[in-house]
Amino acid sequence: MNKNSWHSALIALAVLLVGAGCKTQSTMMTTVYLNDNWTFRQQGQTNWMAAVIPGTVHTDLIANGKISDPFFRTNEKDLQWIDKANWEYQTSFEVDEDFLAHQSIDLECLGLDTYADVYLNDSLVFLADNFFLSWEKEVKKWLKPGKNHLRILFHSPTQMGLHKLEELGYALPATNDQSELGGMGDKRVSVFLRKPGYHFGWDWGPRLVSSGISRPIRLKAWNHLKLTDVFFQQNSLSDEKAALTARCNVSSTSDEEGLLQIWYRDTLLASQTVALQVGENEFHVPFSIAHPQRWWTKELGTPFLYELSAKLSFRRELCDEQSHRIGLRSIRVVQTPDEKGSSFYLELNGQPIFSKGANYIPNDIFQTRVTEDNYRQVVASAVDANMNLLRVWGGGFYEEDFFYELCDENGILVWQDFMFACSMYPGDVAFLRSVEQEAVYNVKRLRNHPCIALWCGNNEIDVAWAQYQEFSGWGWKQQYNNQQRKDIWQAYDAIFHKTLPTVVGAYHPGAFYWPSSPYAKPGTHATNNTPSGDIHYWGVWHAEHPFTAYYDNIGRYMSEYGFQSFPEWKTVESYTTPQDWDIESEVMAAHQRSGIGNLRIRSYMQQHYQTPNDFRNLLYVGQLLQAEGIKMAIEAHRSAMPYCMGSLYWQINDVWPVASWSSTDYFQRWKAVHYFVKKSFAPVITTALITDGQLKLKVVSDRREAAEGKLSLRLVDFSGQVRWEKDTTVQIPANTALEMMSLPVAEIADSNLAKLCVLVAELKEKEQLVFRNLVYLVAPKKLLLPKNVLVQQEIFPTPEGFLIRLTSAFLAKNVYLETSKEQEGLFSDNYFDLLPGETVEVRFRPKNISGKLPLQAIDLTITSLEKTY
Repeated sequence: MNKNSWHSALIALAVLLVGAGCKTQSTMMTTVYLNDNWTFRQQGQTNWMAAVIPGTVHTDLIANGKISDPFFRTNEKDLQWIDKANWEYQTSFEVDEDFLAHQSIDLECLGLDTYADVYLNDSLVFLADNFFLSWEKEVKKWLKPGKNHLRILFHSPTQMGLHKLEELGYALPATNDQSELGGMGDKRVSVFLRKPGYHFGWDWGPRLVSSGISRPIRLKAWNHLKLTDVFFQQNSLSDEKAALTARCNVSSTSDEEGLLQIWYRDTLLASQTVALQVGENEFHVPFSIAHPQRWWTKELGTPFLYELSAKLSFRRELCDEQSHRIGLRSIRVVQTPDEKGSSFYLELNGQPIFSKGANYIPNDIFQTRVTEDNYRQVVASAVDANMNLLRVWGGGFYEEDFFYELCDENGILVWQDFMFACSMYPGDVAFLRSVEQEAVYNVKRLRNHPCIALWCGNNEIDVAWAQYQEFSGWGWKQQYNNQQRKDIWQAYDAIFHKTLPTVVGAYHPGAFYWPSSPYAKPGTHATNNTPSGDIHYWGVWHAEHPFTAYYDNIGRYMSEYGFQSFPEWKTVESYTTPQDWDIESEVMAAHQRSGIGNLRIRSYMQQHYQTPNDFRNLLYVGQLLQAEGIKMAIEAHRSAMPYCMGSLYWQINDVWPVASWSSTDYFQRWKAVHYFVKKSFAPVITTALITDGQLKLKVVSDRREAAEGKLSLRLVDFSGQVRWEKDTTVQIPANTALEMMSLPVAEIADSNLAKLCVLVAELKEKEQLVFRNLVYLVAPKKLLLPKNVLVQQEIFPTPEGFLIRLTSAFLAKNVYLETSKEQEGLFSDNYFDLLPGETVEVRFRPKNISGKLPLQAIDLTITSLEKTY
């Protein structure tokens, strides 16, 4: 071949290679994230400051040193001006000719808070008005080679709300909107905005109404085809086969043919040629999985996940793919009429389950600074406490994907509220349309997660308005004339009885929808004793009922109840100075958002404990009070199985450091109640109730098989001497509760001896201890506890942390182990009673341990109840 021939061949080869490269580039999607190099300013000012995306105005102002920590002391009060201003964010980015050569380029804003005008190169792209939506627009015509400019103007949410309030002409109920603190008098505007309600305050949270870019922003450049959504819908499930349908939504730039393939890892499950039309297309691809492994909650089995992928090809080239980890399971809410009313429980893979869990709120008032580690910790805390369900409450936001992925992995079911709580909402056309779009978006986003157990319309609105009983509810109806009442209820009905169930039915077939929580049945009003549906029981706390009232107010499913405590000393230190260390100080009051909170805690404490004068001891005893109350509630609910089949206390977490109903505080430190919950939610427990001079003992089991055991009762005085004992053989039932024994208290101890002893109730199977319950025959304040108890300790390093061995010659009640802030970690048990002469081993895992042990020793402080007298 001559020189010219070689030259021609090389040119031809180059053309072929370039063509092949273009072909590959033209079919595969290119994604560019626009989360760097942002600045922000208050509208009208000239100084631009650095911003972090995702983020909020408040967190950016903190980072730039413009405002102080809103959580410290009463700083929150000085920051109420922020939500009255407009704010601007901007960034510049570059794109090249290759990127612009794509047929379509979409700008995707996955979360904007909340009223946002989005400009690209000074052209208005769209107007956002719903926090709970993602916003997408084809923007190729506005892009240019080289440098491009993206600017977002955030309008004051409160000013937008005021305009909508004025348009309606009258206020709507919004019980937890702290408008007075916000300098807005009685103008509660949160209900007019599709924005998290808790931003405006709650009875456990601050009022910090922010704006900002709440989720990432990206550009997606593509040619021909794009997968916009994939839903792996389960049609049937048996031991032999799982039949599914991949519901795939595809955007197309032309009328062409494409190929959809469904894969399980490296195994092709289905392949289907699809005829595309310009615009949006939906295709259903059937496939099956042989001998499927089911997804279970952890106490029943393994939460097995299948990683499935839908791959979309055009002219034999892969264009796009979406993957989801799904769980194969059948789940339903069983409501079967019986002689007392109607059941209400979850059935997973044909197995009735008692829901053990808590209500879950956002992990921070500024949700963009919640890390993946924070999510891991809160889900791990639920798992460690033997929970199988979390209720995502309706005053926050639809959580990040990562949260649901963790629940999938750990076998934690999710009761998912739509984002409406404790308020009535407008019913104009624009608002209803926005609600529908929000519901469609979030149902589609979350429906592949096996953890989603049910969808619930709202929190407490049905019971608050009480449409069907004039003098029930929270007194809302009586504030309005007949026409206003009609309009308000019509809006409620449109949202919760029409729009939301229609969306769930269309986009998550087979999923259960529940209009409100609590709720009984249409045309009725939920009460503390309603024999159907779910119940929020707040007689303990709000109505000052005694703890024993938990046994008198039991429904079929207890989806809310609770009792407050203060956080521990290290947490209180984070937001106070020494002058604030009094429960009634201004700062402590600012971090107690329930107006009756401190008085209520003191009142109950006086009934049960000797009230300490020392501030730190008061925090400690307050946690014991909460723990004992919730322990009694859980025991009451579980001992009522199968009549009652759910116990979800309020609440597992906090949005800031505060006195609240939480069991883990803002810094994710376990309170006493979380340790008590861990034991009360164990698979098999014994419960004890003293009433009318009788001690009633029950055994409760979540197991699917019955067993036989031995119940040993020992009355032990505080120096270790056994004063009375009794053993008996008992049946441990399957998935229910059974009374084991009923004894007169007088048979066990007289009134004097009762003050000096503890009844040790131990349940054993084949000589192995299954559960121990310590039963005191009088209130803690009446116990004659030993003084100056010495708890001896031995500490041994282990690969995971430390082993702590404790013993005492006398009873040490509610032993509290504490380390310094520099030695933070988690104890395997805490706030427990150390019986005389016994040795207890507790494991301590330091925080952020990885590789080598970070600590060679720990500085351990031990407190017990008698030291607070």
